[in-house]
Amino acid sequence: MIVDSNLPASKEKLSFREELQLQRWDDHRYYHHSRINQSLHLFSSVCFMTCYALLFINPGLAAMLGWFVAMCSRQIGHFFFEPRDYDEVNRATHEHKEAIKVGYNLHRKRVLQAIWALTPLVLYVNPTFFGIFEGQTTWNGFYQNVAIVWLWLGVIALVFRTVHLFFIENVQTGLVWATKILTDPFNDFVTYLKSPLYLMKGELIDPMIHVQHGGDHDEQEQEALAR
Repeated sequence: MIVDSNLPASKEKLSFREELQLQRWDDHRYYHHSRINQSLHLFSSVCFMTCYALLFINPGLAAMLGWFVAMCSRQIGHFFFEPRDYDEVNRATHEHKEAIKVGYNLHRKRVLQAIWALTPLVLYVNPTFFGIFEGQTTWNGFYQNVAIVWLWLGVIALVFRTVHLFFIENVQTGLVWATKILTDPFNDFVTYLKSPLYLMKGELIDPMIHVQHGGDHDEQEQEALAR
C-alpha cells in the first residue's frame, strides 16, 4: 500500500482516485492493527471474491457464503481482536476513530448484523415475508428465500450508507466509499497477504511502522519479515 504524502489536506480538493486512496489508507491505519484481524480479512477477501464469481452462477449460495462466512469472519476480527485502547500510532482514542468512521462503525455494524441474524426468524414466522414471497413448506425453499433476503440486505446496506454520505459529506465521498467497499476484497488480499506469516512469528499487533514514517507499506513488510 503506497500513500501519496502530497495529497491535499481538504477532501474537497481530492480527485476520485485520491480520495479512494485516502479512504483505504485511513481504514487500514485506524481499524486494522491486529494481525488476527488482518488475517481474518485476508480469509474474508478470498471468500468475497468467490462470492463475486458465484453471483453469476448461484446467487443464493453467494449470499450464504458472503454473510455466513465472509462477513462474519471479517466482523469477528473487528469486534473481538482489534484494540480499543488509545491508539499511540495515530494519537487517537477509540471513540474518536468511531466518530470519524466513513462507513459502518462498530455501532452501525451491530445494528446491521442484528438485522441479518433476525431475518431468518422473521421468514420462519412469516414465510411470505409480508407478501413478497410465496410461502415455502420445505427447508430448501426456506433456504432460498433467506438467501434472497440476505442478498438484498447487502445491496440495501451499501446503497443506504452511500446515499447517506451524499447528504452528510458529498456525492463523491459516497461514491468513493461504495467503490471502496466493492473493491475491498481485492485490496485486502494484497494488503494483508503476509499477515498470517507475522502471526506465526508471534506478532499479534502490527507496529504500523509505515504509518509512523510514511512510505511503501509492502517494502517495509518485506524488511520486517527478513529480520
